[in-house]
Amino acid sequence: MGDLMHALPALTDACEKFPGITFDWVVDESFAEVPAWHPAVNNIYTSAHRRWKKNFLSSLKKGEFSGFYRNLNAGQYDVIIDAQNNIKSSFISLLRKGPVHGMDRNSVPEKPAHLAYHFKHAVSKDQHAIARQRQLFAEALGYEVPATQPDYGLKPDAFRQPDIDLPESFLFLVHNASWSTKLWPEEHWDTLIQQAAAQGYSVVLPGGSQHELERAASIAARHDNATALPRMSLSELGGVIQQAAGAVCCDTGLAHLAAMTGTPAVTLYGPTSVELIGTTGQQQFQLGAANPPFKCAPCYQRYCDYQGEKASMSACMAAFTPEQVWQQLREKL
Repeated sequence: MGDLMHALPALTDACEKFPGITFDWVVDESFAEVPAWHPAVNNIYTSAHRRWKKNFLSSLKKGEFSGFYRNLNAGQYDVIIDAQNNIKSSFISLLRKGPVHGMDRNSVPEKPAHLAYHFKHAVSKDQHAIARQRQLFAEALGYEVPATQPDYGLKPDAFRQPDIDLPESFLFLVHNASWSTKLWPEEHWDTLIQQAAAQGYSVVLPGGSQHELERAASIAARHDNATALPRMSLSELGGVIQQAAGAVCCDTGLAHLAAMTGTPAVTLYGPTSVELIGTTGQQQFQLGAANPPFKCAPCYQRYCDYQGEKASMSACMAAFTPEQVWQQLREKL
């Protein structure tokens, strides 16, 4: 999800250079809402990697693969860009007829994705992900990268208000993440929620997967001022975040969604890099693992061996104290 959000400012740049330009976007069905938030996106074609992998024969019999291939090759384009440059997206690029632009072998996040591209561009890995996307689009479309701050270019009505009752003054707590090493310990969330209550704030906790929904419910059950949200669309979650007084986030897609809405937020980066993928937007603050003592950070590992044994939770994330996080958030509220 975060990769998709990182690409939106590149579309805005292109619109500034070529008024009236439109894009068709190929995206996993789980995140099809994200491209729809930008006014320059015309058609959205969805793939279903996870579902196809689990139900290959069923999807084949239903004609999903052939239908996707037809849709993928239906239009004629001036330029075709693989904005993600990983193995899955490069496979889609191979299926698309016509020359494709992508990053070169030293720039792609996953090799050998570069072999799928006809036009290969050198894009430094030392840049933030948004800057990398802006450079790739600029080189593919033939203009200089703008020196302006990234602009997500969202439609005014990109987000929807869900049909639920929300507290009058609340914080949005993104307790979930795709890796266990990016999670903040539950006892820290408990302390933070108590601090929020002392200052008159309620909190809401989202969930995506069933496990995340259950985790949100478990945390909320321990506090009178906490509510676990039901499963929602990304557009509805954006609507909730817009109403929040502030947010505290683990490093996951919803942290970038908070940044896109301009909601004051503190995001925690332990095994991942603030410099390369940190939230970008107004009123955003990032806490990165201290180095030292965590000379291994950012390690980008899905297990932590800081204390000599492999652990699912990371020592550097546990080192962020609730008091430290609350102090940073208070400065933003």
